[in-house]
Amino acid sequence: MAEMHTELIQWFEKHQRELPWRTHPTPYYVWLSEVILQQTRVSQGLDYFNRFVERWPSLRDLAEASEEEVLKEWQGLGYYSRARNLHKCAKEVVKRYNGELPDDYQQLLKLPGIGPYTAAAIASIAFGQPHAVVDGNVYRVLSRLFDMDTPINSEEGAKSFAKIADALLDRDHPGQHNQAMMEFGALQCLPSNPDCLFCPLQSHCLAFANGTIAARPVKIPKAKVRTRYLNYLVISDKNNNRYLRKRQDKDIWKNLYDFPCLEGDHCFTADELADSPEFARLIQHKDFQINRITSPFTHKLTHQTLVATFFEIKILDFLPVFQENNILLVPENELGNYPVPKLIENYLNL
Repeated sequence: MAEMHTELIQWFEKHQRELPWRTHPTPYYVWLSEVILQQTRVSQGLDYFNRFVERWPSLRDLAEASEEEVLKEWQGLGYYSRARNLHKCAKEVVKRYNGELPDDYQQLLKLPGIGPYTAAAIASIAFGQPHAVVDGNVYRVLSRLFDMDTPINSEEGAKSFAKIADALLDRDHPGQHNQAMMEFGALQCLPSNPDCLFCPLQSHCLAFANGTIAARPVKIPKAKVRTRYLNYLVISDKNNNRYLRKRQDKDIWKNLYDFPCLEGDHCFTADELADSPEFARLIQHKDFQINRITSPFTHKLTHQTLVATFFEIKILDFLPVFQENNILLVPENELGNYPVPKLIENYLNL
C-alpha cells in the first residue's frame, strides 16, 4: 500500500495541472471550484471559475450579489440548482460564520449544496483534515485497482468505495492524496482507452491483471429518458418589445428566463398555435403575423430530451403588460441582461 501511494504521489507531482484553486487552496477557491466542476470538465469550468473570482473575489462578495446575477454568470454550465445553492450557501456562511467557511466536516455538510464529496474536498484540501473524497474519477480508479464489480451508483457501492477510499487515505497529507486520486482518474485512468501499458500503478491493478479494465466501473443502467416538446412563442411588437417568462415552478431551470411556451406531445403547426387559448391570451386577439418557424432544436438533459420549436411572431400593435410577475415585457436589446438556459442562449445566438 505504501509503495502504491508513493508511486501515485510521484506521478501527481510530475503531471498535475496548474490550477488556481490548487495554487491558492483557500477555502473559498476550493469550495467554488468543487461546485463548478460537478458535472463539468475542468477545461470548461476553469473559465467560469476565473470569471466568478474576478467579479466576486471573496465569499462575502458573492453573498452580496443577487441570485439573478449569479445565474447570469453561471449561464451555459447547466444544472442550475448548483448556482442557486452556491448563492444560498454564501449567504448562510456570512450569516452563521462571519463569511468564513467552517473547518468542520459535519458543519460543512449542513450548508446548502454541500454533500459528502464537497465537504470532504474542502475539509481535506483547504484545512488538511483526513476525509477521503470519492468522485467519478476516484470511483473509476478504485474499481479498477481492486477489480470491484459492485455498481458505483448503488447504496452498497457508495458505502464500499467510501470505506476503501478512507482506508487508502494518507492522513498526514489528505489534501494532496485526494487531489492525486482525482487527477489520476482525470488524466491517466481514463474511462475509455486508458494508457495501461505506461501506468505507474499497473503492478497494483487487479483489473489489469484480470483483463476487466473495460468493464470497470459497473453502473446500474439509468432510467429511461423522456422526450418533451416545447413550442416557444417569441412575440414582439412594433417597438421590438418581447415577452420573457421567468420560470418559477419546480420544473427545470428554476428562476431562469425563457419565452412563453406551449408544451405538447409534438411540435405544433402554425394552425395549432393559432387555435391555442394560451396564445390568444398572450396577444389579446391583436393582429399578428408569424414571420418564421424554426427547425426543431434538440437539447439533452440527464433524464429528458427537449425538442424545441421557436415561433417568431410579430404583433402589429403594442403588447399588453401582464399582471403576472413571471411574464415580463422586455426591450429586445435588453434580452442579454437576463440569465437564460443554454437552449434559449443557442436560439438567441442565431
